[in-house]
Amino acid sequence: MAENAKLTSAEQIVVKFTGDSGDGMQLIGNQLTALAALDGNDVNSLPDYPSEIRAPTGTIAGVSGFQMCLGDHKIYTAGDAPDVLVAFNPAALKHSAKFVKAGGIIITNSDSFTEKAMTKVGYESNPLEDGSLAGYDVKAIPMFTLVREALADMDMPNPAKDRCKNFFVMGVLCWLFNKQQQLVLDFIQEKFGPNAKKPKIQIAEANTKAFKAGLNFGETTIMFQERYDMGAAQIEKGLYRNITGNDAAAIAIAAAGHKAGLQPFIGSYPITPATDLLHLASEFKDAGLVTMQMEDEIAGICSAIGASCAGNLAFTTTSGPGLALKTEAAGMALILEVPLVIVNVQRGGPCTGLPTKTEQSDLLQAMFGRNGDSYMPIIAANSPADCFDATFQAAKIALKYRTPVVVLTDGYIGQGSCPWKVPTMDELEDLTPYVNFWKPEDHPGEEYVSYKRDPETLARDWAIPGTKGCQHRIGTLEKDETGAVSHDPMNHHNMTVIRKAKIDNLAAVLPEAEINGADSGKILVISWGGTYGAVKGAVDRLIADGKSVSGVNLRWVWPFPPNLGEIISKFDKVLVPELNMGQLSLLLRAKFLVDVQSLSKVQGDPFREYEVIDKVNEMLGE
Repeated sequence: MAENAKLTSAEQIVVKFTGDSGDGMQLIGNQLTALAALDGNDVNSLPDYPSEIRAPTGTIAGVSGFQMCLGDHKIYTAGDAPDVLVAFNPAALKHSAKFVKAGGIIITNSDSFTEKAMTKVGYESNPLEDGSLAGYDVKAIPMFTLVREALADMDMPNPAKDRCKNFFVMGVLCWLFNKQQQLVLDFIQEKFGPNAKKPKIQIAEANTKAFKAGLNFGETTIMFQERYDMGAAQIEKGLYRNITGNDAAAIAIAAAGHKAGLQPFIGSYPITPATDLLHLASEFKDAGLVTMQMEDEIAGICSAIGASCAGNLAFTTTSGPGLALKTEAAGMALILEVPLVIVNVQRGGPCTGLPTKTEQSDLLQAMFGRNGDSYMPIIAANSPADCFDATFQAAKIALKYRTPVVVLTDGYIGQGSCPWKVPTMDELEDLTPYVNFWKPEDHPGEEYVSYKRDPETLARDWAIPGTKGCQHRIGTLEKDETGAVSHDPMNHHNMTVIRKAKIDNLAAVLPEAEINGADSGKILVISWGGTYGAVKGAVDRLIADGKSVSGVNLRWVWPFPPNLGEIISKFDKVLVPELNMGQLSLLLRAKFLVDVQSLSKVQGDPFREYEVIDKVNEMLGE
């Protein structure tokens, strides 16, 4: 073991990887995330990469990053300032050094600091030598040299050997954070070994040797004075797996179909950052899940509406620009009154905007982005794991109320990951009571009336086309109760009122909002969607400091929880941090007539806890 490298207990560590886009930052980040989760730590991650498929190498514009926070307690975000930065080249260092905590560790590849590479990013001298990084604990490791030495006996060109530097670093970190090396070795075999989907035996061997060289470097160098050990987080016992929000939503779609006794169907078009959802869902054929990659966004949602009309549990997935294209068809689903779930993984806008960066700027589009009075329930997932529950709940509401439902996630939680407690199928709610296809044999002596409604939910009777005795008209013109086209003004008024009343009925049965902290005080901080983690962490810290602050997270952002107005009335001030220019704040002001203060951030980056804390202290006059 390295001389003087004492083992130190740590409660929480924030790690950030940065390097060229395409050089495996997401791979190594996801692997360390999985390694920490399998070791019992709670963990939360944030991928951060440019929109170009292969951005210019060695440039700041081409830097890809991955930040993660691992701890021995519940972790809600990917962390504020990194404790450890792994910067693989000068561009990565230039891009990310400013984010590192004072005194934090910077691990970098000294072999990449050539004069050409440094000049390309504006370094006039070598930052590893000129003292500009004096406030950090810099570990300059000649990674190319050490990896090439470890792979000297392999018949590979040097550029191919150099790409194994990621697993060399993983070896160093595995030693530094006292993690189980076998989990990494197993991953290499699963990814590249003989039983992998696309075996690459030589790459498996090279990465294994590079990883072991990194372990050996950590054990023998005198560069590190400390290693860090972290205990397992105290979380509910059960079967866990590390999961991204997109993967969780895909699994929820398959599970909801099973619990409803219906064939789940996804009609979609690939769009960043929602494409991974469609990718994973396409692998669930054995679960009966049908996926159709259509030629465009409009075809995607229309195919899903057709599947719903035919008696399937239908979904469509998208991001902001795609949701804009789906608006007319979403209105069609609304006026047809068929169940449909629209999963929108939000990104920076408007239009193409920031395809790979997170934002929450589609709330008003989800609320009002259709012609006519066309209200839809909107549920917002608050973490990668919660994407499962939110999508499953959306399916339930769509079936129960015969309505389209919008699920809002975002690029942060859709592509980020955290441990997820895998439920058994028996633990999931049975959705079959909400699937009651109208059949003549169940209604002797009755005639099918397509817009006859359940008196409680106002859901219309659902009949599969082709069912004997259930012939009815579908289409986007207004109908009367019998399903006949009607241009009668009062009928249109009544049908509009009924469609809105569905949402009002849902509001009455939603779970009440829960308060984090006292039920009255000076400031209430309201979060929704991906802001939950930063707000939860910030409010917990403020409460621990004795501040009169509480928090509420909105899972259903339309309709609002039934007790939200009462909660708001008991606080002097209300703050809403959101990754837009104040969209939820606008809705809260209109609904409750309160002076909501908005904390807006539209930088393609999620909130950090300190940003919320600073704003609250400002509002407290501190």
